Amino acid sequence: MITVHHLEDSRSQRVLWLLEELDIPYEVKHYKRDPKTMLAPAELRHVHPLGKSPVITDDKRTVAETGLIIDYLVDRHGGGKLAPEAGSEERLNYEYWLHYAEGSAMPPLLLHLIFDTVEKKSPFVIKPIAKAISASVKKQFIRPQLNLHLDYMENELRQHRWFVGDDFTAADIMMSFPLEAASSRQQELNERCPNIAAFVKRIHERPAYQRALEAGGPYAYA
Repeated sequence: MITVHHLEDSRSQRVLWLLEELDIPYEVKHYKRDPKTMLAPAELRHVHPLGKSPVITDDKRTVAETGLIIDYLVDRHGGGKLAPEAGSEERLNYEYWLHYAEGSAMPPLLLHLIFDTVEKKSPFVIKPIAKAISASVKKQFIRPQLNLHLDYMENELRQHRWFVGDDFTAADIMMSFPLEAASSRQQELNERCPNIAAFVKRIHERPAYQRALEAGGPYAYA
């Protein structure tokens, strides 16, 4: 039996969604974030030394990192679903988006979140300085990088319905989290990137996505 060690409001929601799309039996072990730090609880270190989520256990095997988990589940349990044929051009494109989601799309979003936190959590006496530094970094680096990637993804979704063409794949599941995170933080996204907004709407309408929400509990990006 596959167990998903699921941290609330985290990347592990994608793993639940994939399992629902593949119709694979699983169980969920829920973990709450620390209310002060918003980090994963220490008990997750009993599952994996880094104490991060997502992580799954499949009988005696422990698998961490979202991309690897997606690959593992599709290859070991997918029965040929949600991935193009090995060796095809579509497969290469599929694997590109699997890696791009965390390797390129997420870093500017995480940096934006970090500097938002610096502004909010800085001590009162240095808050003006912290806000000024944060605003400068966002203007000169983070927002240009974020816009670069949003424009890139918007153009890709202008050409076809899903990231690997007209067929839904596990790459779309991987890409969901950065685009959900972007849409939740950028009010202008719907106007600036209508194809990304349409993509997010499509994934939210999938029955397997909705079942995953029921299994995972409240999810801020839904």
